[in-house]
Amino acid sequence: MKILLIRHGESEADLLYVHEGRADFSLTESGRSQVHKLSAFLKENYKIDKLYSSTLKRAAETAGIVGEVLNLEVELRGELMEHNNGVFAGLRYAEAEERYPVPEGGYKMHEGVPEGETEIEFRARIGGAFSRILADNEYETVAMVSHGGAISRMMQSFFKLPFNVEHYVLTGDTGIPFLEDRGNLRVVHFMNSTEHLRR
Repeated sequence: MKILLIRHGESEADLLYVHEGRADFSLTESGRSQVHKLSAFLKENYKIDKLYSSTLKRAAETAGIVGEVLNLEVELRGELMEHNNGVFAGLRYAEAEERYPVPEGGYKMHEGVPEGETEIEFRARIGGAFSRILADNEYETVAMVSHGGAISRMMQSFFKLPFNVEHYVLTGDTGIPFLEDRGNLRVVHFMNSTEHLRR
């Protein structure tokens, strides 16, 4: 199975310099333009059989545009949402730092922002969702529209890495990692492609 992981386009939070996570911001006009370029690129280069998306607005809007261009229905999956960052969601960075200072050395894997998920819970949720999507269908190519943190955890799950990894996979607005599961072999075709934005 071939797997296209797609990060949503630019959101309003990117312009407000706030913690996003579970804060439910829409795409900006620039973000919608990015997604239209992405959609044209996907239509030209891939035959996608199934399209999944996080339920958060910025991802669902992205998937909606892609689905319309590719003539695909979007299957919304709440478990593909970004990290639940609790009280940080929607707060400006400086305000969050002042009101909820991060412990020295950061949060441990079993600790989290007040009212949010721990890293263990986040990784388990995303890993479970990713595994179910790969196991539950026989499509040749699937696409999942999600978020930067979630995509990083999907990559960790794809390579069956332990929970306590200390690296992060960066994905830009509408960036695409392209993976392939060949059963006994897991292949990365490319990471964080944004060539469609240069068209």
